[in-house]
Amino acid sequence: MRAYLDFEKPVAELESKIAELRALAEKDEAAAIGDELERLEAKAQAALADLYANLTPWQKTQVARHPERPHCLDYIRTLITDFTPLAGDRLFGEDQAIVAGFGRFRGEPICILGQEKGSDTESRLRHNFGMARPEGYRKAQRIMELADRFGIPVLSLVDTAGAYPGIGAEERGQAEAIARSTDACLGLGVPNVAIILGEGGSGGAIAIATANRALMLEHAIYSVISPEAAASILWRDSARAQEAATSMKITAQDLLRMNVVDVIVSEPPGGAHRAPDKAIQAAGEAIARAFQDLAGLDAAAIRNARAEKFLAIGRRLGA
Repeated sequence: MRAYLDFEKPVAELESKIAELRALAEKDEAAAIGDELERLEAKAQAALADLYANLTPWQKTQVARHPERPHCLDYIRTLITDFTPLAGDRLFGEDQAIVAGFGRFRGEPICILGQEKGSDTESRLRHNFGMARPEGYRKAQRIMELADRFGIPVLSLVDTAGAYPGIGAEERGQAEAIARSTDACLGLGVPNVAIILGEGGSGGAIAIATANRALMLEHAIYSVISPEAAASILWRDSARAQEAATSMKITAQDLLRMNVVDVIVSEPPGGAHRAPDKAIQAAGEAIARAFQDLAGLDAAAIRNARAEKFLAIGRRLGA
């Protein structure tokens, strides 16, 4: 059964009636319910389109976190051929929150970095809900340096609530690992493209998202802190997360206006979780265009363009 969000209740009721009619039609083929079924389906589609055309920032946050939304490995399986994952940071161990390796994107070699949240209880625990520890970011740094050495472009698939805040992670230098991974992104002499698939949370996201081109799915979010944490800090009340989400300007539309992201990738009606294949294909087209825009630039030009992109954000906002 499809998981519905709280604000999707009107659509859920309509689709429940549609399911009942379809079940009735299967039991009684003579039942004259075709016209009613078509009417309800059209009504449900219209209600879904209207609902998703006017989502609030908090509703977009809920969509970005939807459990059925396609994750990093779904994109890799669909868009990347000959994918070979690499493991370990050569310092401490392996961290499965970050998937890293090499493959081919539309026939061309590519380096992949991605945060995987998992799709069921077992995989979520294995991938630590997409929250990487220091060894994950040091692995990302190692793989980026390898890609740079061989002239292979880097693609980052971003989907994390943030870096793991546990005691062990802090003891092993979480902040330093994030900083070095971010620095590795900035220093790449090959094109790098990042796409925020769902949540782009804090330094945990920016550590692999400091790219020449930042793409963002239509209903994804990207922020320095989660709305709940921001509400707890600002008002000491996490229940004001909805207010925080609105104030923080975390949606793709807000961030495009502020030049933080470069492209918004449209999602199917009702969000990526309703038609994962279509969402992934749309993302693939946008990624291909982003890499095409960077083709032919030498290492110095790539580094300069990336640095200017980030330095210009503050200047543009202050203008």
